[in-house]
Amino acid sequence: MPEPTEQPPGPDGPPAESARQPLTPADVADVASLALLELSDEDLATFPGQLEAVLDLAGQLEAFDVSDVPPTSHPFGLTNVFRADVAEPASDAEAMRQEALAGGPEIEQDRFRVPPALGEAP
Repeated sequence: MPEPTEQPPGPDGPPAESARQPLTPADVADVASLALLELSDEDLATFPGQLEAVLDLAGQLEAFDVSDVPPTSHPFGLTNVFRADVAEPASDAEAMRQEALAGGPEIEQDRFRVPPALGEAP
């Protein structure tokens, strides 16, 4: 795993521990409304601290130098575990068709009969 790197000092000196403002219950309520979530007053009081902890952990990940790590779309090589899709003649296609049609409520000209759709005439 790559080692964390020191952040270079900014124009005003060393970087601050947290350059962002602490989250408030109003911030949580705004995000919850964007996500179409209804939160209780208890949730609005509890979640800012929990979300701060998550954001702090995400900030720690930014400290790692990953410039020499190649981008990947998947950590493991993928292989197709399915058989080849090869058309094969059915052993008894007519019997299979008749069996399928037997499951329908009405049959007309060797097809399922269904009611007209979208106001079509029968």
